[in-house]
Amino acid sequence: QVQLVESGGGLVQAGGSLTLSCTDSGPISRFQVVWWQRQAPGKEREFVASIGTRDVTVYLDSVKGRFTISRDYAKNMAYLQMNSLTPEDTAVYYCHLDASPDGQGTQVLVSS
Repeated sequence: QVQLVESGGGLVQAGGSLTLSCTDSGPISRFQVVWWQRQAPGKEREFVASIGTRDVTVYLDSVKGRFTISRDYAKNMAYLQMNSLTPEDTAVYYCHLDASPDGQGTQVLVSS
């Protein structure tokens, strides 16, 4: 069963940047969708971004222009570049490949 491993979270000041990484033990097909979601304390989990066939990307409105999702087929890696972070971005971020289950997630904490 596919289970991705996230990394790259941490503590950052508002306005700062982080790059989250997501790795899979096997190859990531161009026909598979890689997507990120997040869960903030006391809030429902929400979709953040996805990259699918032909590398078409979709973003949550509140992160458009600030976050960039990408993937590296050669390295079986996916990334979420996050710029201009705000405290509202504080959450545990999870990476998925199609319908893969949750991994451990990576914590992002943005201080004001």
